[in-house]
Amino acid sequence: MTSSVSSSVAPPAQSGGAPLHFIAISGSLRANSLNTGVVLTVSELCVAPVTMTVYGGLGSLPFFNQDVEESCPPPEVVELRELIAASDGVFISSPEYAHGTSGVLKNGLEWIVGGGELVDKPVAVVTASPAATGGDRAQAWLRETLEVMGADILPESMCIPVAGAKMSGGRVTEEATLQGLRDVLAAMARAAAVRAAGS
Repeated sequence: MTSSVSSSVAPPAQSGGAPLHFIAISGSLRANSLNTGVVLTVSELCVAPVTMTVYGGLGSLPFFNQDVEESCPPPEVVELRELIAASDGVFISSPEYAHGTSGVLKNGLEWIVGGGELVDKPVAVVTASPAATGGDRAQAWLRETLEVMGADILPESMCIPVAGAKMSGGRVTEEATLQGLRDVLAAMARAAAVRAAGS
């Protein structure tokens, strides 16, 4: 359900040389999802010593049930919680559906609330949409939800409007958007390093 991708380009100065590992989650299950394309692009932009695991298990999570959570969390939920807990930061790319995020991403976040794995964790939120608004309402929805969960939401989070025109072959290709994603990664590295120094 997961895969790890990293590159061998020289590390950004912000990382300070310390190994950092991030988790990336796409809020869409579509095979040709714009947001999955963003997640895969970001994973390939990571440079050593930063690595990123792309989590692909949202569709395998059962519907959230607090009774099940309290008695015996399913193994798929345990895996997700462990991946997030062990990470230095989380990158989320979400579509916008009916002015909010996707049901599968909402369900995944509900399974994490009780475990507290996102408390004080650096989280970057990107929304990619074919619309000119770039999924700004899903962005606002997610930011509010993550704030309630105690996540450290990065201000460098971004919307990508008319995203299909900025992608080719399932990856982001437009340079301005790529630079924006590099900036998000650099911000994640800085926030993760600050959090590690204070722990």
